[in-house]
Amino acid sequence: MQHCLILAHKGIGHVAPNPMVGCIIVYKGKIIGEGYHKEFGKAHAEINAIRSVKNKKLLKDSTLYVTLEPCSHHGKTPPCADAIIKHGIKKIIIGSVDPNPLVKGKGIAKLIKGGCDVTIGVLEKECLELNHRFFTFQTKKRPYIILKWAMTKDGFIDAYRTKSEQGTINSKPLKITGKEADKLSHTWRSEEQAIMIGTNTALLDNPSLTTRLVKGKSPVRILVDRELIVPANSNIFRKFASVIVFNEKKNATKGNVEYVKVKFTGSKLGVILKELYKRNIQSVIVEGGAKLLNSFIEQGLWDEARVFSSKAEIGEGVKAPELGNKAVAKIKAGRDTLSTYRNYKL
Repeated sequence: MQHCLILAHKGIGHVAPNPMVGCIIVYKGKIIGEGYHKEFGKAHAEINAIRSVKNKKLLKDSTLYVTLEPCSHHGKTPPCADAIIKHGIKKIIIGSVDPNPLVKGKGIAKLIKGGCDVTIGVLEKECLELNHRFFTFQTKKRPYIILKWAMTKDGFIDAYRTKSEQGTINSKPLKITGKEADKLSHTWRSEEQAIMIGTNTALLDNPSLTTRLVKGKSPVRILVDRELIVPANSNIFRKFASVIVFNEKKNATKGNVEYVKVKFTGSKLGVILKELYKRNIQSVIVEGGAKLLNSFIEQGLWDEARVFSSKAEIGEGVKAPELGNKAVAKIKAGRDTLSTYRNYKL
């Protein structure tokens, strides 16, 4: 199962909103086939593992290990449970049950009905951890939310840059992190489905929000722009990736940009996350300013926070958000320190 987990992780950034799944087939103590879910809409892990077995006659006397319950329904591909039964594989070891209502025990029931000996819960905690995005998406009916920011040693995420703020005005964003942290941030962009900022960040920083420092796809870019005041020639609208603009003015689609009208009264974040759920957006990195980040924190709508801290001090500026949680991990990222926080339980 540990080997299955390693295989499954290879699918990160390519299979969402599906889960990452790894599978191996063992005959008399020897692995004769293995596979993982490589791309959304393509063959699942079990099918790839079965296809990799050269001598299919061995399957009826083999054991199949898989990190997640085999699917039992027709989606973009046929049911994996049917394929397992068809090839006569009698012993199945499963890491965790699939929480998707379309599966949720139905794959296991189908396997048992088909004459399979099924064991459930092997390395279950590790299998749940592997797909915490997928499990959050399925159980909470919203994307998995990752908050990300960088702050100085004395607790600021930026210098003052608008007239509404006090202090010295600086037109350029404060550079806090080094190259290693920047590269890691772009790796994260390639692994998640979407990235979100608010109006002020778009106006002040004019970011592209693309994956440029590493190989990988760029995420869907989400802009929260109530009055639609971000200029059309801003970098966020460039055709590197699709864009969703949540606003209070219009519903429309123009090129790579979708405008989604929502009410900004009450729990606007809840409404936005509901709309993203409808669009099968499984995970979102929030890289906005203090206002947007604090809105997620105050409403408890976050699952993970990744915070870079540097040794630099600036004395005054925009205060970094405060979580109140203890970091679950701290590592060095070049000259900076990365602290990871969690707000979810498996």
